[in-house]
Amino acid sequence: MQVAPIPRKGPQAHELHGIRWTDDYAWLREKTNPELLEHILLENAYTASAMSDTAEMQDKIYNEILSRIQQTDLTVPVKDGTYLYYTRTEQGRQYPFYCRKPDQHDGTGDGAEEIYLDSNLLAKGHDYFHLGVIEISPDQKLLAYSTDIEGDEDYTVRVKDIATGELYPDQIERTYDSLAWAADNRTFFYSVLDAARRPYRIFRHQLGQPAADDALLYEEADERFRLDLYKTRSKRFLVMELESSTTTEIWLAETENFKVFRARQQDIEYSITHQGDDLFVRINDRGRNFRLIRTPVSNWLEQAWEELLPHRDDVYLEGVTAFADYLVVTERVGGLRRFRYQRNGETAWRSIEFGEVAYAVRLTGNREYATGTLRYQFESPLTPPSVFDYHFNSGLQELRKRTEVPAGFDSANYAVERITAISHDSTAVPLVLVYRRGLTPERTHPTLLYGYGAYGANTDAGFSGARLSLIDRGVVYAIAQVRGGAEMGRPWHDSGRMNNKRNSFHDFFACAEALFKLGWTERQKLIIEGGSAGGLLVGAAVTMRPELFGGVLAHVPFVDVLHTMLDASLPLTVGEYEEWGNPADPAAFEYLRSYSPYDNVRPAAYPPMLATAGLNDPRVSYWEPAKWVARVREHNTGRSEVLLKVNMGAGHFGASGRYDRIHEIAFEYAWLLKTWRLL
Repeated sequence: MQVAPIPRKGPQAHELHGIRWTDDYAWLREKTNPELLEHILLENAYTASAMSDTAEMQDKIYNEILSRIQQTDLTVPVKDGTYLYYTRTEQGRQYPFYCRKPDQHDGTGDGAEEIYLDSNLLAKGHDYFHLGVIEISPDQKLLAYSTDIEGDEDYTVRVKDIATGELYPDQIERTYDSLAWAADNRTFFYSVLDAARRPYRIFRHQLGQPAADDALLYEEADERFRLDLYKTRSKRFLVMELESSTTTEIWLAETENFKVFRARQQDIEYSITHQGDDLFVRINDRGRNFRLIRTPVSNWLEQAWEELLPHRDDVYLEGVTAFADYLVVTERVGGLRRFRYQRNGETAWRSIEFGEVAYAVRLTGNREYATGTLRYQFESPLTPPSVFDYHFNSGLQELRKRTEVPAGFDSANYAVERITAISHDSTAVPLVLVYRRGLTPERTHPTLLYGYGAYGANTDAGFSGARLSLIDRGVVYAIAQVRGGAEMGRPWHDSGRMNNKRNSFHDFFACAEALFKLGWTERQKLIIEGGSAGGLLVGAAVTMRPELFGGVLAHVPFVDVLHTMLDASLPLTVGEYEEWGNPADPAAFEYLRSYSPYDNVRPAAYPPMLATAGLNDPRVSYWEPAKWVARVREHNTGRSEVLLKVNMGAGHFGASGRYDRIHEIAFEYAWLLKTWRLL
């Protein structure tokens, strides 16, 4: 086996708030330095050598995962105007086809199929490919779409005539994922990125005109705020949403003359949906879990606001969706999501509930404004993704499609539990367990503990055909819903961010210790997994208590927290001062420094570790895991392998092609099985 690469030290001195320190591996940030590229290639070669004895297992897992995927398949058609839109995949093709058929008014769409975008063709010749916006013009004749071929989330917009397949010469660079057509079918609005890859400007573009002549409609100077642009479902309003981590400001326009709905006020967030003569506003001005108000389109002043749902301490109002005759709210109660709806003219709310112990559910495909159905996707560890149409009038939940598992899946073979772990401050932390039926805590089992805990994002328990390759080998899969997410409401997020961030780590420790106490696993058999901000979670956990874990799988981990937050030129940094803290403040600096995994590596016997990175990642730079791995190796007093695997042609989300992505999963699963000695 090869020897682990040892990068040279090139100490960079820092001083702030009277504190002096050096960063020995700062030079690894020099992406254009040939020495850096050579080092990354050596890291990949070392990892490949260390994993060479798993080649057969990787192939086996790859084929297992593939056997659970319906390779040639199509989604449930979505009605939009005079067409039914859907995507389909073909065996052997990495990317989907975007298709439509004329609507026959019976939901069958039996007309001739029209492929309006073949992403396989667009991806040809590129190692990485991702579609950003896919927006059909109001007359359904033109398609505006954007592509990223580097993984850096820097998109280029093109426009296509769907009938002829011809591309317009118009080409707009450095855009993000916001684009909306005007009613004239010749004009659209889009957002562009600043030097830190923040969407900050809105332009108007007319087909046939040079992009250099596009009119600037708005520029956001405050670097904490990002722009989003979309149309209401009613198609009446163009919405420009300005969001920081804690504050919202929304502008509305019926043409292009935007008018602010409610000027930004620090720590007040809101969202808007339109229906008929009214606007419905979800706002947290009277409590962190939001309330719902209605106001006339003709009068936005707060004196005209009518409260429909008050703030509730035990119910988190996540979202509001308006249709012509119905209003739907998405709520979270006791850590689980539900839908409720109200018919126009009525005061009663009806609920759509779900009976499983743990699950993930979301609205999807609801493009039509005047409709009598609500479409959602439900899944759980026991139920493959299933698309339902809920009929408002009858209350019927119509199953439109359940994802097929060709190799077979019998939910009776698996069990799901939702338990709680008690954290350091007596907070009860939800913990979901998934395992093959018949396993009991009478003996310990290899266990994979997953966590995220940031940005108010939720880690709901969904279905994974790939994960069965672990569970069927006797692995217990556990999801720790630690503070920093919003599973238990927005206060759950607040208590795991800024100067409360350490609660996330303590919650994670509590979940690990609960698994030990209940008898499910033991230290050597417990591997922890997290990605991005979840990579910070597992990175901080293993740095603080390396003796607690038997392994760490860290995907694109945010582990060099201090140096990233000190660099305002990096993407996301300024916008995330309200999530992590601004180190310009001495107290925030000291708190960040106290848990930043890279800065807190110390001599210890670290468990086996595998960290991944994307060379073009704009969210978590490749150098964060690269520096962290180098420092852990330097201070590791044990004999465990610490590996780094860098995708040389991708960004934050890894390989873009579906088969390439399966190969990545198979590699990681083989590492897990090797670490558990289950090969």
